[in-house]
Amino acid sequence: MSKTLILVVDDEHDILELVEYNLIKQGHDVIMADNGADGILLAEKHKPNLILLDIMMPKMDGHQVLSHLKSHASLKGTPVIFLTAKSDEETEVKGLDQGADDYLTKPISISKLMSRIKAVLRRVRKPGEIQSVINVHDLQIDREKYVVLKGGKELHLPRKEFELLFYLAGNKGKVLSRETLLNNIWGNVYVVDRTVDVHVRKIREKLGNSYIETVKGIGYRFKNESS
Repeated sequence: MSKTLILVVDDEHDILELVEYNLIKQGHDVIMADNGADGILLAEKHKPNLILLDIMMPKMDGHQVLSHLKSHASLKGTPVIFLTAKSDEETEVKGLDQGADDYLTKPISISKLMSRIKAVLRRVRKPGEIQSVINVHDLQIDREKYVVLKGGKELHLPRKEFELLFYLAGNKGKVLSRETLLNNIWGNVYVVDRTVDVHVRKIREKLGNSYIETVKGIGYRFKNESS
């Protein structure tokens, strides 16, 4: 079985060395960059399985790097964990809403980082997801390509919006609570219930209001084609 390739992007060389040592110890392959621009070039060249990305970097910060990655067809599905010295809730919510899969504050706990990496990779490789393409209503949702087509026209959805839509559509007709959606889409990352509401609202802005139904006091349901 091939090793997992992890890209680490951070302008602090001591953190790069510390994280590299521990990732290799865990059996991963590692490539590193000390600035956002080089990180993007390495990501485009090597297509890593996961990216650890610092936020506060000169010239190009982590948010700008993530935006570029999400606009790249072959990289928009790559999971990203933010590493940052900023611990305020606003920064965390911005990163997660932008499509990051997790968020860890510095100083880094290596044991926590390794645990979060395992959790994110496990979610990405979920064996239970047999379907890779869902065709429902006038939508085609392709999880391998991270592409949504509506009436044949491609729509851009950030990673978390895509995964939420895919999960709802894959369970069409079922009422899913916010807690269920948080657990299955965000895993062990602490986010508030309103995160689900914000993502549903953004999905509706792109697809329209006729797909996802709000079930008051409980959560959401993707409508059956006959409803």
